[in-house]
Amino acid sequence: SGSRTWVPAEVWKFFTQFQSGQDPDPDPGSGACRVATTVNSWNSGLTADITVTNSGTAAINGWSLAFALPGGQAITSGWNATYSPASGQVTARNVSYNAGIAPGASISIGFQATHTGNTAKPTSFTLNDATCTAA
Repeated sequence: SGSRTWVPAEVWKFFTQFQSGQDPDPDPGSGACRVATTVNSWNSGLTADITVTNSGTAAINGWSLAFALPGGQAITSGWNATYSPASGQVTARNVSYNAGIAPGASISIGFQATHTGNTAKPTSFTLNDATCTAA
């Protein structure tokens, strides 16, 4: 003979929006994001085009993409994100016009860098601290 309290639909939606029903500790690489990278290199420089896809079911509003820049590479400029620092463990952060990524949607960012012979692309990414699948 318990009594039930009526909760407006908007309130219920707010409090349940954070419940994903997914494993709270997913295996590496099974994150809600996918990253594809293309590198074009020449003598002592390269460009990297990075596509980040929200493969989850919730919209992302504000993001930071962390990755290790391969040894000998240093970012000299970038587009569609701010990058810091220029080498080592780099974080790319959204700019005002691409902070939101809807489920299933992608954004494109990239950078130009110098290199000392290593033209490899970054292979391990985290988006807002969640491991992404490299495509």
